[in-house]
Order: sequence, then C-alpha cells, then structure tokens
Amino acid sequence: MPSTPTVSETASPAEKTGQAAAPGLMRVNSRRIAGAVAALALLAVVLTASLLLGSREVNPMSIIEALTGQGSTPDHAAIIDFRAPRTLAGLLVGIALGISGALIQALTRNPLADPGILGVNSGAAFAVVMGVAFFGAREMGEFVFYSFAGALMAVSVVYFLGSRGRSGGTPIKLTLAGIAFGAVLSGITQGFILLDESTFNAMRFWGAGSLAATPGDALGWLSGCVAAGVVISLLVSRSLNATSLGDDQAAAMGASLGRTRVLVVIAVTLLCGAATAAAGPIGFIGLMVPHVARWITGPDQRWILLYTILLAPSLLVGADIVGRLVIRPDELQVGIVTAFIGAPVLIWLVRRKSASTL
Repeated sequence: MPSTPTVSETASPAEKTGQAAAPGLMRVNSRRIAGAVAALALLAVVLTASLLLGSREVNPMSIIEALTGQGSTPDHAAIIDFRAPRTLAGLLVGIALGISGALIQALTRNPLADPGILGVNSGAAFAVVMGVAFFGAREMGEFVFYSFAGALMAVSVVYFLGSRGRSGGTPIKLTLAGIAFGAVLSGITQGFILLDESTFNAMRFWGAGSLAATPGDALGWLSGCVAAGVVISLLVSRSLNATSLGDDQAAAMGASLGRTRVLVVIAVTLLCGAATAAAGPIGFIGLMVPHVARWITGPDQRWILLYTILLAPSLLVGADIVGRLVIRPDELQVGIVTAFIGAPVLIWLVRRKSASTL
C-alpha cells in the first residue's frame, strides 16, 4: 500500500525554503531577545548607580526609603530633589538622542550621521541662544520652543542643501551640508555667548551639555515629547527598512517615501528639540549607540530602535556618573565626557571600511 506523502514532501520549493529558514530566524530572534534582556538589566544597574553615586555616596537602602517616602534624612532629600530628577532626565535625553540618531542614519543611509553631525543640535542651540539674547528667555520652559524651531530649521536647511543636484540627497552630500551648516551656527552661537555677558551667564552650564541643569518641572514636557517621538519612530520603522534598500526599491515595495521622510523629520525635531532644551547640546550619543545596536541585531530598524532605547540612556547616564566622580567633589559636564568618548570612536568608525554603508 503506497505511503501517504508528508507535508514536507508535498510543499513547494518556496515553502520548503521558508521551513528551512524558520529555525535560523528563531535562533536569531532568541539571541536578540536575550541581548535586549541584558541591555535592560544594564540600564537598571546604571540608573541605580546614578542614584547612589555623586559628590557623596548614599546607602542603597536610602534609595528604597526615599522612593517609598519612609523617613526624612539629608540622603533622602538628595535622592528625591536632585539625583532622581537628574537620573530621569538622563534616561529621557538618552532615549531622545539615540532614537534621533538611528532615524537620521536610516533616512540618509549614512552610518556616520547623527543629530550633531547633521547640524540639528547646533540649530537647536543657536535658536535657544537667540531667544536668550534677544527675547530674554531664561526658563527651561521657554527654551523648548526655541529649541524646536532651531531643530526644525536645521533639518530643513541641511536636507534642502544636501538634496540639490542631479544625484539628490546622497549620504555624503547630506553629511557635508550638515557639518558645514552646523559649524556656521556654532560659530555664531559662541560669538553671541562671548560678546554678551548676560547670555554667557545664562548659558554657561547648559551650553556644555549638563543633566544637572535640568529642573524637575521640565520632566513633564520632556517625557511627553520623547514619548511622541518614540511612537512616531516605531510607526515608520518598517518603512525605514524598505528605505534602506534605496528609493527605487522602497517605492517598488510600496513604501511612501514622502510620508516616511516627513514623519522622520517630525520625530527628530521633537526628540532633538526636547533633549537640547533640557540638557544642552550633547553629541555622539546618536552616533555610537545605533552602531552598537546594528552590530548586535543586524539591519532591522525595529530591533535597532529597541536596543537604542535601552543602550542610549545607559551610555548617557554612565557618562554623567563618570563626570560626577572624576573630579569629585566638583563635576564635569556630561557633554564634555561624551565628547572625550565620542571623538576617538568617530575616528575609528571613519577608518573602518564597513562604516561606509548601512
């Protein structure tokens, strides 16, 4: 009696290929999930260390007592009034800078792009300084509107300049346009700060990039802006996967290039504007973290964004902890620490052949 053919014997070649690829995909996803869990654990450790370490160390039990409202000691006051808001600001600003860097790299197909290199941070800082110099802005709540306007202006100008010509917006042209435009804005910004003493005093710590300058009442609008930017980035992640293949291929796959670019610009403006208003211009976070995420996960933007959300605040808060400890009892601004880390990393990335394409 003839045997009944099995499902695998009657499957088409395409189905057999899919069946063979499924175990491999499951293994890859298992590694990705395990890595995400490890990144989450690292973030928890860094956030806890941020509450413990500073000009003076506190007892670990004081964190639990302070957060649960048990008792009132100087350590509790330091945690609730200073370290907890600063740590939360680092978490939110790190997410904002990391996600905006990942979005810009995906949109421009340039692995060396980030908000700083494309002039977005410089545009936001320039607008804030103009607000301080000409309109008397002094509060963080006032900074945010100028920062949004400056970030949007920088993204629009850089994309316009980099897209001119027959070849369109190539990664090299966009990067060169961003560096040039950002340098011009940074020069004007520094000129105003140095020439106007009142502007310099108002911008001294903010201009260096500092989480200590973020007031607790700024966390509300900062968290709202970051949440909105993250939601938009997750909505466009699938389209960005198609965009990375090139405009023609993306259009053939049904991706709406215009809609994707507009949403990315909106997300980057929200994220960079809020982060710069809250903590000043901080560089290199959006460059380094998406690279690390891409090495771990591969080119899928959905996984890159997830890893970036976990790793970027770990790097920023970790750099802030280093700044608190290296010259204790004084401290070094986090923007200076990230620059010390990021500059050598940028040089190394430029020298790597694999850094030329996504």
